[in-house]
Amino acid sequence: MLTKHPESIDPALLLSAYAQGLFPMADGADDPSVHWVEPRLRAILPLDGFHLSRSLKKTLLGDPFRVTTDTAFARMMALCAESAPDRPTTWINPVIRASYERLFRLGHAHSVECWLDGELVGGLYGVSLGRAFFGESMVSRARDASKIALAHLVARLIAGGWQLLDCQFITPHLESLGAIEIPQADYLGRLYSVLSAGADGAAGAGLGAATAGVSPPFAAGDWGALDALGAAALGAERSTGSPPGYVIAQLLTNTS
Repeated sequence: MLTKHPESIDPALLLSAYAQGLFPMADGADDPSVHWVEPRLRAILPLDGFHLSRSLKKTLLGDPFRVTTDTAFARMMALCAESAPDRPTTWINPVIRASYERLFRLGHAHSVECWLDGELVGGLYGVSLGRAFFGESMVSRARDASKIALAHLVARLIAGGWQLLDCQFITPHLESLGAIEIPQADYLGRLYSVLSAGADGAAGAGLGAATAGVSPPFAAGDWGALDALGAAALGAERSTGSPPGYVIAQLLTNTS
C-alpha cells in the first residue's frame, strides 16, 4: 500500500502500524512516496542472546568512542541515509526523515551515537512502543562503531525492562551479533504479547487505541535506567552520556 507524497506520516498512524507489525519504507531517497512493509520472515535479537565475542568485549572495555543517546537524532538519520560503497542507495527519503523526527520529539524514537574526535562516526536509531523497540537503521563510519552502538542499545533495553528488539530483516552482520529470523506470525504473537502485557487495564487493550493518540496505553520501558546504573558504577550523582564499556559488558555477560 502506497502513501502518496505526505510531508510526514501522522505519528498516531505510524505507531498503530508498528503495533500491528508494519513499518514504512521508500524505494529510494528521491522517491516521494512510502509503502508499508510486512516481511514474511522477521529478524529479532533476543535480549538475552546478544553475542558478545571476545574481540567485541575487548573493544567495549577499551571505550574507543564517546557514546551518547538522543543528542543528535536528526544527524544520525542523515548519516544512515548517506550513500556508502557498501550501501549506494537508501530507503530513507524526506518523508521518512520528517516522520521519525516527529516521533523523536514525542519521545517515541531514540538514537545511540558513537563519536570519535568530535565526529559522528556511527550509531543507530529506532522506534519505542511500550516495551518493544524497533530498530530502523544503523551505520558505521569507523571500525566497530555499529557493533558498539548495538551493544549499548541492548544493554539499555535490558536495564530499562524492554522485552522485544525487532531488527526487521536479517543480515550476516546482525546474525553474527545474535539476531535470529522467525516467521511473521510468530513475530506478531511475541509483539502482541509484549504490548498486551504492558497495557493499562485488561490484556489485549491497546492495539486499536494506538490510533487514538500518540501515546498508546502501553507500559513503557525506562530509557534512562542504564544511565542511573552508569552513574552508580562511577560514584557520580548523575551520568553524562552512556555508561563506560565495562558496565555494558557486565550487563551483556550477565544476561547472555
